[in-house]
Amino acid sequence: MDIPPTKLSVFDVAKTDAGLLQNKELYQYILETNVYPNEAEVLKELREITATQPWSLMLCAADEGPIMSLLLKLVNAKKTIEIGVYTGYSLLVTALALPKDGKTMAIDPDRSMFEVGLPFFKKAGVEHKVEFIESIAIPVLDKLLEDPKNEGSFDYAFVDADKDNYVHYHERLLKLVRVGGMILYDNTLWSGTVAWEDDSTLDEMMKEIKGVFVDLNKN
Repeated sequence: MDIPPTKLSVFDVAKTDAGLLQNKELYQYILETNVYPNEAEVLKELREITATQPWSLMLCAADEGPIMSLLLKLVNAKKTIEIGVYTGYSLLVTALALPKDGKTMAIDPDRSMFEVGLPFFKKAGVEHKVEFIESIAIPVLDKLLEDPKNEGSFDYAFVDADKDNYVHYHERLLKLVRVGGMILYDNTLWSGTVAWEDDSTLDEMMKEIKGVFVDLNKN
């Protein structure tokens, strides 16, 4: 009897740890020779603590940190917004890159996981830069847009949250982030599956999320 192949799930993709490279050895080489030696100690500590937490696969990849830090500085970001926080690794990257008077608004419905990372913000001396809002994001974004002064008032946005709402976040962030600013989305190539013509090996959730990113990437 033929056994049907197991379909690729979200968890399978998250566990590959190689991103688009799809080569664990090469990815590990990049981490060990370039990323980890330059990672701030407080970020390393938060990353290691996060790895012990439930849903640790949601942790922002360490190699994203230097890129995010560079982009924040390229746009001279002082006011940013982040949707999806988890323990706050990417948020801490942002807070460290912002100037002393910089501010970042962080939105997530689960403050308990942010509390895991909060001691590291205090240790780094950047807690004052963060306004954490415990909520789903769309009502917060809509509330911001009720005041015309908020349009174009943010320099940078980063989204790593519920994928099916990415398009809705994008519509609102285009109004909130200034011309010349930057909006970043995590996972938009979905480990390369957006380019697959044959998605028969993907489970239904993977197909659905792939469709979300295919649509988003056209905008």
